Amino acid sequence: MKSSEKLTYRDAGVDTLEGQRAVSLMKEHVRKTFDANVLTDLGSFGGLYELKGADIKEGAEPVLVSGTDGVGTKLKLAFMAGDHSTVGQDCVAMCVNDVLCQGARPLFFLDYIATGKVQAEKISEIVKGIADGCREAGCALIGGETAEMPGFYAEGEYDMAGFCVGIVDKKKIITGEKISEGDSIIGLFSSGIHSNGYSLVRKVFFDENEFKLQDHITELGETLSKALLRPTRIYSKACRAVCDFDIKGIVHITGGGFFENVPRVLPKDLCAEFDTTAWEPPAIFPLIKKIGNMEKREMFSTFNMGIGMMFFAGSEDAEKMLKVLKENGEDAAIIGKVIKKQTDEVTLK
Repeated sequence: MKSSEKLTYRDAGVDTLEGQRAVSLMKEHVRKTFDANVLTDLGSFGGLYELKGADIKEGAEPVLVSGTDGVGTKLKLAFMAGDHSTVGQDCVAMCVNDVLCQGARPLFFLDYIATGKVQAEKISEIVKGIADGCREAGCALIGGETAEMPGFYAEGEYDMAGFCVGIVDKKKIITGEKISEGDSIIGLFSSGIHSNGYSLVRKVFFDENEFKLQDHITELGETLSKALLRPTRIYSKACRAVCDFDIKGIVHITGGGFFENVPRVLPKDLCAEFDTTAWEPPAIFPLIKKIGNMEKREMFSTFNMGIGMMFFAGSEDAEKMLKVLKENGEDAAIIGKVIKKQTDEVTLK
């Protein structure tokens, strides 16, 4: 380097002007998520959210509930497809659905996106997906960070994470401790794989076999890309529809499938028995099982198998809840019951 040359941040691979352009492009999407409780606009050092009027009733003891998560290796498929429109909703769903499990209402969301080189249009597309997810969840996108980190990520790749905060009355926190023998389990249907198990998905379709994302798959009735990139369902509306019932436990089926997530809410002397004929999983699951030559237990230990969230309730309440859910356009079914603990905490029939 000649002593007369003057280096800039851009010379090191960080283009602050492109970052500013990304912020300009995403603003309209972000502002559509704002409600009356948001006190700051984009660009503030911190996002402010006023709790006054946030569904806090007189005499309530408000508790904040937080959740953070990412999208995992599903992002690899977005890179392969060049489609970044759905992964933002995935990020919101993974965080919001966790917060819902304690009976909370989501209030606000923050995102973090890191990449080797900021491309304004791509970042805006991702953030639009995040904003769309926030609107569906009923929470405000009050802040975020886009980090340009040259030399850290492969060209065209990025990672993302989200953080959600919700609120619940202390007396109405759902923990699972009231679950008892004979309770029914309502399953809320998933849209597909959601955002877990994609390392195995990629191995099945692309490492062990030579599928292409653009392939039209007869068993699916659509391209593999559409099936694999379908966004994770957000269950805020379903939870709001039945919030006045005595819900004893809520489970978000994420990594680890039924076998890791269901025991998280069960009292130690009980187990969940599922009737796997009570619902029909999306076609992507039997296809993975067939192509990967996988056992049933492995499938239920890795994937949601068509059930994205579960409600545990007394049998009478469960029937009424199911009716309300269907009246509100939710796809759901009673898929199991709680019994005395046997060998496993989860049994499949």
